[in-house]
Amino acid sequence: MRITRYAAAIAATGVVLAGCSSDAGETTEDAAGGGAEVAEDVSFDEGTTMAELAESGTITVGTKFDQPGFGLAGPDGVPEGFDVEIAELIAAELGIATDDIEWVETVSANRESFIQNGDVDMVVATYTINDARKELIDFAGPYYEAGQDIMVAAGNPLGIEGPDDLAGQNVCSVEGSTPAEEIRTNYPEATLTLFDVYSKCADALRNGQVDAVTTDNVILTGLVAGAPDEFELVGNPFTEEPYGIGITKGDDEFRSFINDTLEASFEDGSWAEAWDRTAGAITGTDAPEPPSVDRY
Repeated sequence: MRITRYAAAIAATGVVLAGCSSDAGETTEDAAGGGAEVAEDVSFDEGTTMAELAESGTITVGTKFDQPGFGLAGPDGVPEGFDVEIAELIAAELGIATDDIEWVETVSANRESFIQNGDVDMVVATYTINDARKELIDFAGPYYEAGQDIMVAAGNPLGIEGPDDLAGQNVCSVEGSTPAEEIRTNYPEATLTLFDVYSKCADALRNGQVDAVTTDNVILTGLVAGAPDEFELVGNPFTEEPYGIGITKGDDEFRSFINDTLEASFEDGSWAEAWDRTAGAITGTDAPEPPSVDRY
């Protein structure tokens, strides 16, 4: 059913492409769309973000709406994917069901500002942890590690095998992303074309406006899965991209709570099950080993 809904979503959107912990009591299976059990009778220290969210019964989460397997809005406008289910797991530990999550579309360029301005409570959106971003916000995680790769037209007519082959080529990525900065800084011989979302890069590659698309391999794999006769993945990752959950800078209690929740999901299998239902279902890949959480 999940695979069918992803296919419908891809067609509809045109993507061819240590702190305070929960005192959870009983749990219920009603809730997170991926199957996470929602904790009941949760209790958190007064004044913490967890207590405020649990009392309100809702949480606002920023995620991508155009990335198959991680965050893709379906025909009903509700996103699905691995990032979405990771957010659902965290919400469930706060006693918040999926139906009570408010999803906000975030693109690479606005994630920090949405967190800083209080537009979202957290961002789960293929969000690479790096030192520059940690000057502005805090990260929990990582919960997944990707690597930057390259998508080309099917048959790879230009023979692009890695980033060194991008010299003289028109390469598409998105504004505010680490892959775009990687090309700008380390492969300046390439011409960089930037959009706000990767689905526009996929359209540009299909139409011959660009020669290649570069971003994290799992994002590109999702786009290739949506149009295998048009695109292919070079399959030569050349960076490490640890995905984290962005929250307000200085909220150590919330960061520790999310890290606790992530580690529990690694151990009880719910993280792997979320992968298998989402990114794994459309890419045909088994869940990898989860990364080590960085409690900086």
